[in-house]
Amino acid sequence: MKLVPLGDRVVLKQLVAEEVTKGGIIITGQTKELPNQAEVVAVGPGGMVDGNEVEMNVAVGQTVIYSKYAGTEVELDDVKYTIVKQSDILAVVE
Repeated sequence: MKLVPLGDRVVLKQLVAEEVTKGGIIITGQTKELPNQAEVVAVGPGGMVDGNEVEMNVAVGQTVIYSKYAGTEVELDDVKYTIVKQSDILAVVE
């Protein structure tokens, strides 16, 4: 199955943080997540949303920072995604 967002919605996949010890060893873990940072995996078409023209400003593959309590979490094929409105995205990480 595939998630296809509608309107001004964006599907995000949470990024997992890496922790580096003082000795330089990288420790990865599912419990340590980057706060509010995610990768864009799907973008809706934009268009007319609530009577206003919406142009989509994010693209698949970008890393973004989004509002802490924004969106709806869903799980598909054992992967967790968050679906947010484009207006809930605060910045693009370059």
